[in-house]
Amino acid sequence: MLRFVTSNAGKAREAREYLPEEVERVDYDYPEIQSDSLEAIAAAGARDAYREIGEPVFVDDSGLFIDAFDGFPGPYSSYVEEKLGIERVQQLTERESTDRARFRTIVAYADGEGVETFEGVVRGRIVAPRGDGGFGYDPVFEHRGTTFAEMAIEEKNAVSHRGRALAAFGDWLAER
Repeated sequence: MLRFVTSNAGKAREAREYLPEEVERVDYDYPEIQSDSLEAIAAAGARDAYREIGEPVFVDDSGLFIDAFDGFPGPYSSYVEEKLGIERVQQLTERESTDRARFRTIVAYADGEGVETFEGVVRGRIVAPRGDGGFGYDPVFEHRGTTFAEMAIEEKNAVSHRGRALAAFGDWLAER
């Protein structure tokens, strides 16, 4: 049994598609450290959740990294979305020489013997908002001509940064 520490039931459903073991969602609000590194944030969260729950756990952390801003907002994506909104982020980006960006997810697994991390990345560009689906930056993140908000959930999951990180984690689990 794998315990996914997340309050998001949708993330847990997605994880079940990629992992070779049963996944149980655990709703525990671990403290999130402030860092410029997704790896450090996810690893600290996994260690804290493991200490609290006493069983092997995994967590994830994601961010939008915009090339024109040297990767900002990165780990601060949720805060920037809350304070500025995705439309303002898009407007700021369109003034720059490049609109390239990438979504990154780090999955961190802690089992008491250490922490392993797995990365997923999807490249795209920042565009004017389009589409009604998804959440967060999905309406302004375009991958191969379609925003994440325009994609069906299955289509998005097939190319998503989280899916890629979960697939890497699943491969590692299968090899153990």
